[in-house]
Amino acid sequence: MRQRTRVRREVPGASVTRSTESASVLPLEEACSVLDEVVRRGASRMLEEALEGEVEAFLERHAARRDAQGKRLVVRNGHLPERTLLTGAGPVAVRQPRVRDNGEEEQRVRFSSSILPPYLRRSKSIDELLPWLYLKGVSTGDFTEALQALLGPGAKGLSPNVVVRLTEQWSGEFQEWSRRDLSEKQYVYFWVDGIYFNVRLEEDRQCLLVVMGATSEGKKELVAVQDGYRESKQSWYELLVDLKARGLQIDPKLAVGDGALGFWAAVAEVFPETRQQRCWVHKTANVLNQLPKGLHGRAKSDLHQIWMAETRTRAEKAFDTFLEKYGAKYPKAAECLAKDREALLTFYDFPAEHWGHLRTTNPIESTFSTVRHRQRKTRGNGTRRACLAMVFKLAQCAERRWRYLNGSQLIVPLLQGIRFVDGLMQDQNAA
Repeated sequence: MRQRTRVRREVPGASVTRSTESASVLPLEEACSVLDEVVRRGASRMLEEALEGEVEAFLERHAARRDAQGKRLVVRNGHLPERTLLTGAGPVAVRQPRVRDNGEEEQRVRFSSSILPPYLRRSKSIDELLPWLYLKGVSTGDFTEALQALLGPGAKGLSPNVVVRLTEQWSGEFQEWSRRDLSEKQYVYFWVDGIYFNVRLEEDRQCLLVVMGATSEGKKELVAVQDGYRESKQSWYELLVDLKARGLQIDPKLAVGDGALGFWAAVAEVFPETRQQRCWVHKTANVLNQLPKGLHGRAKSDLHQIWMAETRTRAEKAFDTFLEKYGAKYPKAAECLAKDREALLTFYDFPAEHWGHLRTTNPIESTFSTVRHRQRKTRGNGTRRACLAMVFKLAQCAERRWRYLNGSQLIVPLLQGIRFVDGLMQDQNAA
């Protein structure tokens, strides 16, 4: 007969005892429930210990405050009523120590916890979760249900109305962000695009002008988001002039975008030293639109041979081959490609490690695909202001995951004016 052994495991804030046999057959849901409870109790105990430490430090700072009999004036005074804080681990019950100052009223000091402010009811991670749910397409009707599934029954107090307050908060954050100082910034690259959205309460589609940049350290950042009139030169001009007025004085080395943008005429006036690189994804789509569908596979492969060539010389040869191959029967396709020839091959004058970042506007496209998903769920935003706030907040969330440029160390010689030929840095001392 098998002998049953008993195992006792000590966990901060909880004591769990069970037999090894019963543990092996514990239902998954029950096991998860036990684990969640252990995590919550542990989190509660850790938080209370941190609060105790904060109070002790406060009392120590004011230890010199004493009355005529030498007794301390600033002392412990029990605990505040227990309250529940909603965290990423679920609802956590917390008892916060109370501090009393027995000195004269005008000289009293008041303890205020930096860990747990008086009116805090949910952690910052929850505040970040709320826009994530909203932006991922969870409808307001399903909002509370989704939060309860993630955080447990304690999340039921978060009603769908919180989204209304969120959008107002995002609008305020966007206005402040749009006025930030840029005098300390230098961007080596720009990616630009015009993104269109439906607005339920208006007839015209909304066009948001978006600029992403790569800093001198190789970090990608959101530079500007602005409500523009289509993709006109004037709209882009106003955006770029605003960037310059806020301190962005050094021209980016290169801008990447679609050839149809009014951006190119505007950037030539505001940042005349910035070179142009057309997006190969947009260009490929435009060329294929001028060809029969039966030729798309072969033509796409031929275009691939151009922008994936190891050197400009090979790219030029593949370019000529494409024009010769399709020009006679499909002149519009050939013309579409040929008119931007120089701007399509600019990337060869920059570090080869950066080519994967510079040949397309994919950094923008991939980010705003999530916005389009949200739009399909909600059939568009109600107002232009709400759409602008949502796009800004989504980009901010996505920005944390944007990776640095490959070969970021090569930005320094690039900014110093060292030439790159076919992606390779040239020796300044060469004859």
